[in-house]
Amino acid sequence: MREEALEENVGRRLEIRYARPMATLPLTVSSPVRARGRRILRIEVNADRFERLAADFGLFNPDFLESVERAEADARAGRVREISSLRELQRPRRR
Repeated sequence: MREEALEENVGRRLEIRYARPMATLPLTVSSPVRARGRRILRIEVNADRFERLAADFGLFNPDFLESVERAEADARAGRVREISSLRELQRPRRR
């Protein structure tokens, strides 16, 4: 079997099967410390494992990278709004 994902078109639906398990990402968490009145928590990850996990999630995909660039351009142009819940993004149902 190949190492990368195997893709098959099933009708109009794209089915992706992984020939290997997804990367794991062990974390090292240090206990919180106080610095200048703030609590600081240090989390360490292995950079190589993080990149492998990011690749598994498709974060290096050109389409994803282009969408990030468009989002950054929207943010610079002020076309963003703050939300307190993802429910605010739901459109009202039409009756």
